[in-house]
Amino acid sequence: MTCTPTAALSEAGVSIWLDDLSRERITSGSLKDLISSRNVVGVTTNPSIFAAALANGESYAAQVQQLAASGADVDKAVFEITTDDVIQACDVFAPVYAATNGVDGRVSIEVDPRLSRDTQGTINEAKELFDKVGRSNVLIKIPATQEGLPAISAVLAAGISVNVTLIFSLQRYREVINAFMVGIEQARENGHDLSTIHSVASFFVSRVDAEIDKRLDAAGSDEAKALKGKAGLANARLAYQVFEESFATERWQVLAAAGANAQRPLWASTGVKDPALPDTLYVTELVAPGVVNTMPEKTLEATADHGKVTGDTVTGTYAESAALLDALDRQGVDYNEVVELLEAEGLDKFVVSWGELLETVSTALNGAREA
Repeated sequence: MTCTPTAALSEAGVSIWLDDLSRERITSGSLKDLISSRNVVGVTTNPSIFAAALANGESYAAQVQQLAASGADVDKAVFEITTDDVIQACDVFAPVYAATNGVDGRVSIEVDPRLSRDTQGTINEAKELFDKVGRSNVLIKIPATQEGLPAISAVLAAGISVNVTLIFSLQRYREVINAFMVGIEQARENGHDLSTIHSVASFFVSRVDAEIDKRLDAAGSDEAKALKGKAGLANARLAYQVFEESFATERWQVLAAAGANAQRPLWASTGVKDPALPDTLYVTELVAPGVVNTMPEKTLEATADHGKVTGDTVTGTYAESAALLDALDRQGVDYNEVVELLEAEGLDKFVVSWGELLETVSTALNGAREA
């Protein structure tokens, strides 16, 4: 049997998750097909994905009609619609969840991005989402803001699995791992079965290149231009080094002995934005054991069509990756400034998308009431 590129990725230890969800994708059978044809073992969502699904989908009309008739306001309607999609997707992935002992078969849903600076609000909504979905294979997404870190710990401590999102910097990633371990330590104290709690840390890739390459173009030198398209990979590879080091510590060994699962790195924002770069760059060049790569469908199809999987392309690259970041610094690119900007922009984009989602649903509710 021919080993497809996506099968080769899975063999190399990469879990392929789809970065997209809509009711149409669920009801048409497309999501189920991707499990068998593309080795997809999970799904991630975010406010932008739901905004696009609602704007383009007729599949929601009946539910909108029911919600309008029940007098639901727009926030309630969005909560009901998005959690319904996630419940159905969790059920599609239930066999994968069972087969992988809870590692994969996961579906992520994000807390309202307007709560990203509100620790207690995030904790409350995470618990509400978890209870509403009512499926053990759901992951609650929490942004890795300063205010999000204690929320991550608290939600894990309650026995809820978490996808930490919007990580751009190595320092913030270290803080995320610490928040994860604090949460698992508290979960143990609270009497939870640690083997049932899972987490991923979503480290963003292409947005790093998009911002840094702009700055390299502005620098204008040949040396600067030679560094284009390389920062995202270097940053992610160094994140994997942080992962390896953090989960080799005595602190982690104690938790692992108690049944805890390591928090896996997840490569997010893997769609290539620069047409000059290979469209599978952030897939084939970030292959390492025990990672997740969540891909938009376009990237997934490109990988399936012509991705060249050559085994581990991460371990052993750390010195070269660190040298690349040093070279950026010499070109006047301030790493800390870039990652802080990207976190702020990432949050802003999700708030804007959430606003679009609210507007789309509000219009639909008003239309249903007037019909």
